[in-house]
Amino acid sequence: MNNPIVEFQKEREALIASNGKNKALTNAAYQFNVESNKAKYSYNFSWMGRPIIAYPQDMIAMQELIWEIKPDLIIEAGIAHGGSIIYYASLLELIGGDGLVLGIDIDIRRHNRDLIEAHPMIKRIQMIEGSSIEESTAEKVYEVAKTKKNIMVCLDSNHTHEHVLQELKLYAHLTSIGSYCVVFDTIVEDLPSDYMPGGRPWNPGNNPKTAVFEFLETAEDFQIDKSIDNKLLISVAPDGFLKKIK
Repeated sequence: MNNPIVEFQKEREALIASNGKNKALTNAAYQFNVESNKAKYSYNFSWMGRPIIAYPQDMIAMQELIWEIKPDLIIEAGIAHGGSIIYYASLLELIGGDGLVLGIDIDIRRHNRDLIEAHPMIKRIQMIEGSSIEESTAEKVYEVAKTKKNIMVCLDSNHTHEHVLQELKLYAHLTSIGSYCVVFDTIVEDLPSDYMPGGRPWNPGNNPKTAVFEFLETAEDFQIDKSIDNKLLISVAPDGFLKKIK
């Protein structure tokens, strides 16, 4: 007798795998990714009262991973308005236990810090102000990480190749086996060369995805989880979901 739960899972896996081969679907997703990035689509959403500069598809992917992995520490480089660290903290609250979100930012603006510290989820949040690639900052992160057993890493700060590559070298090794180091805004590599507004230094050829590819040339303990790309199609992190496999 077939197990309906197993059968549904198999069907879903087959559908996800087929997405990557569906040219009409992937082309439509690419066009949406390009146009939505131009329109700052990621600025449209919030979580529990705080802006979360993210695509809903990526939020769902992170929810699925966090529920499956049940990390006791999520390290995120890049705080901005605080929506993502509050989102992760709320998921850890639902899971229970002593899970913590450790947010790092070179400049935690006072109005954002005040609102984050006044939020109910602050009980699961710790923040470090400083450059994520400075040794003094990394030492503070390591001090927290040494007390934890199941760690996930998210990189979403400065998006230049060299910065992200240095973050990967400093923090990816903290990722637990079976968990993920998620590198956001890899989509920059796939956008038109004239896309980036406001004189930002990252662009095609110099961005998180190029850093990921260089990192993976020697990091044999990580691999890109293409099933997540095929599942989401619309994402700011294509090729950015790195699973630690050994």
